Amino acid sequence: MGHVANEKSKLLNRLKRLRGQIDAIERSVEADHECAGVLQQATSCRGALDGFIAEVIEDHIREHMVDPRAGRDDPQVLAAEELVEIVHAYLKK
Repeated sequence: MGHVANEKSKLLNRLKRLRGQIDAIERSVEADHECAGVLQQATSCRGALDGFIAEVIEDHIREHMVDPRAGRDDPQVLAAEELVEIVHAYLKK
């Protein structure tokens, strides 16, 4: 996963927050909290995971699918940016 080296710190922070959210869900289940609250926590966790996935996909697209010498108006760059927007729209509903 070398393509995310420059974003590594940001991604690791996201994963630490995800771990915290999962731990909170586990504590809620162990404490017999209301289903609605547990589901709300789980939904938040799923959203955070989707955000993590979107970031990794975006980094992959920009690092491996676009020629770094291409200009902003290059069709390859425009198509990649469109794909990034689609990924974010799909994963960050």
